[in-house]
Amino acid sequence: MVKTHGLTHLNLAVRDPERSLRFYRDVFGVVEYFRDETSIQVQGPGPHDVIAFEKDPQAAGRVGGVTHFGFRLTTPDDIDLAVREAEKAGGRLLRRGEFAPGFPFAYVADPDGYEIEIWFE
Repeated sequence: MVKTHGLTHLNLAVRDPERSLRFYRDVFGVVEYFRDETSIQVQGPGPHDVIAFEKDPQAAGRVGGVTHFGFRLTTPDDIDLAVREAEKAGGRLLRRGEFAPGFPFAYVADPDGYEIEIWFE
């Protein structure tokens, strides 16, 4: 077995990298650290996370074998805030509930339609 920091990189095909940067910055606090003509890369919110927003309007939001990705909350009390921030930043609520009492979840779509799970456990 090889030791890693876990799954820490995600590359998303998006219509507008600037719009994606604003959404993920406003909702999850990511910080830009690289850009070129067709992409913007951000760090965070985890200490080793890297998300790349690559301009590819034809592939943006299309689901392949990956149906969603997630951000785990540090406290269950933040679920309402997370949904509000996602909606305020241009996302939309898809569904929400609890896995069990005290373990809330919400699924939101980002501006390109990617499904994001926000949960606490």
